[in-house]
Amino acid sequence: MEAVIAYSGRGLARPRYYANAHDRDEVEIAPLAMPIRDARGRGTSLDVEGFELVRDRSAVTDFADAAQVKAIHVPEIATLIKDLTGATRVEVTGAGLLRFSERSGRAGSLDNSMPARFAHIDVSPATALSMTQRLAAGRPHARVAQYNVWRALSAPPQDVPLALCDARSLSPADCIAADAIFDPPGGAPEWSFESYVIAANPAHRWNWFSNLTADEAIVFKTFDSDLRRATHVPHVAFDLPGCPADAPPRVSIEMRATAFWEV
Repeated sequence: MEAVIAYSGRGLARPRYYANAHDRDEVEIAPLAMPIRDARGRGTSLDVEGFELVRDRSAVTDFADAAQVKAIHVPEIATLIKDLTGATRVEVTGAGLLRFSERSGRAGSLDNSMPARFAHIDVSPATALSMTQRLAAGRPHARVAQYNVWRALSAPPQDVPLALCDARSLSPADCIAADAIFDPPGGAPEWSFESYVIAANPAHRWNWFSNLTADEAIVFKTFDSDLRRATHVPHVAFDLPGCPADAPPRVSIEMRATAFWEV
């Protein structure tokens, strides 16, 4: 099918965007209709395309319960990434990000809870290396990689699913350095790091997974120190063409993990 991907233009010297106050974003949005393939059943992998769909039932009964997510889901994610990658140590960072499509009326009701509406990579390599060095805490390792685990909690079909770009179709020239700014509610200090927003390229091969259930998870890569493998995956929320008007609004949770192959 064809769907609109919100790319970034090249008119700004240094784009910047906020976790919550999107009225302050400085990103030149350049939407473009692109072919997008349903990757369900196609056998994609973390080290080739940079993403895959896995069967992964969680014991969590309420993903809105942060304490339950921390106590149950964080260890589940660490085990999942270890089993998928063979890493010797996995550090799960944060207790998960709940996000909601705009139609739900809940987008923006929690910290960083709106869909990511323009194509991006969460961290630049420089940011990733800085983050992983802190997590390594001086312990030697031969390789380190960062992963996102994305799970739809609402029933299918999702009105605003996740699109993922095959890492092999990405050119370094497509990546525009940007500032990702976190502006916590309640007046806490803002903090930021370098990420990438993505410029259009007709060579991009976009994918999505149809009819996701809560017993499945999309795992995709945001950094890998082993450049022989898929390194990072542009991704974006998009409006599903032809989605039934009575489909439930998307609810999702995203977990992030860093894997080490220690020596």
